[in-house]
Amino acid sequence: MSDKIIENNQVTIMGEIASPFFFSHEVYGEGFYMVDVNVKRLSNSEDRIPLMISERLIDVSQDYTGEFIMVSGQFRSYNRHDEFKNRLVLSVFVREVSFVEEELDGAKTNNIFLDGYICKLPVYRKTPLGREIADLLLAVNRPYGKSDYIPCICWGRNARFASSFEVGEHVQIIGRIQSREYVKKLTETETEKRVAYEVSVSKLECLQE
Repeated sequence: MSDKIIENNQVTIMGEIASPFFFSHEVYGEGFYMVDVNVKRLSNSEDRIPLMISERLIDVSQDYTGEFIMVSGQFRSYNRHDEFKNRLVLSVFVREVSFVEEELDGAKTNNIFLDGYICKLPVYRKTPLGREIADLLLAVNRPYGKSDYIPCICWGRNARFASSFEVGEHVQIIGRIQSREYVKKLTETETEKRVAYEVSVSKLECLQE
């Protein structure tokens, strides 16, 4: 049962460790830690992607900054309550990890496959230069009745196609995880730089139930 569910959310990331490990939480005596990885794009810019990893998979007391790793797992979300409201926090939940000698070419360093359901109406828009964009929020089922809520962004023809989706439609997505900095206005005078994560969609299919 759980193995079948896992097939609907598959991520492979290869990149350079960019931070020490820091403790996240513990489940049944097993500690989980966060670490950031820089993943190159084909354009040579980078995405900084957070990984959640068990202390049973890697020696979390070591600082591996600068080493290259390859991980596979799932892209997961949870709601963190802060500043009187919930924030969707996204990270790659690591199931397998290995150290690699060097980075491969950018095409193979960041892949994600998602099979889920549209859980709010797509937002379609055009940039000032006429580029078409559609934002989707995909609910991807997990074992034990849980779901992950994954923001996805489509471009061009995919954006036009996605703009017609209804809530509840079953879709499959292939793409890559990207990070994007933005400035959050906290008060009239205070702002904070934050990072958002989303899936940049390269292939999109709507499944007829």
